[in-house]
Amino acid sequence: MDKELEHQFVTNLETHQNIVHKICRIYTNDQAEHNDLFQEITIQLWKAYPKFRGEAKFSTWMYRVALNTAITLYRKKKRGIQTTDYDSVHFRIQAEEYDGEAEKQLTLLYSAVKELNDIDKALVFLYLEDKNYKEISETLGISEVNARVKMNRVKTKLKKILNP
Repeated sequence: MDKELEHQFVTNLETHQNIVHKICRIYTNDQAEHNDLFQEITIQLWKAYPKFRGEAKFSTWMYRVALNTAITLYRKKKRGIQTTDYDSVHFRIQAEEYDGEAEKQLTLLYSAVKELNDIDKALVFLYLEDKNYKEISETLGISEVNARVKMNRVKTKLKKILNP
């Protein structure tokens, strides 16, 4: 891969790294798992980047790759998460520490979201990121109508979890 492509990737990743941190927060329970998942998502993004055609926004593509990686690893969790050695990756990004203090009021919501299944978690995450149903449907690979129906069902589930 040429240096220009590598530079574009690192710049885009640094700009949008909070997307990955938020996904890690939803799919992990502690900082070590968070760091491992962040690393694995970064590596998967890097591997997939040559195939990024720019048909969607970089952030939309990033959501898709990151969520698919998180969901795949989450499903394999009982068998152990396999990660790639970070030292084998040539680039380095300037890490921005994730500040959980700013989202303290969402702790209750996040704990409720963790009780949902993988796809519902992804749907809620994109909804909380203010993605419209068109973007949600593109990211998850479902129709807009299906995204709306699923979101209504998830809202009902969350209400039951938060107000037993």
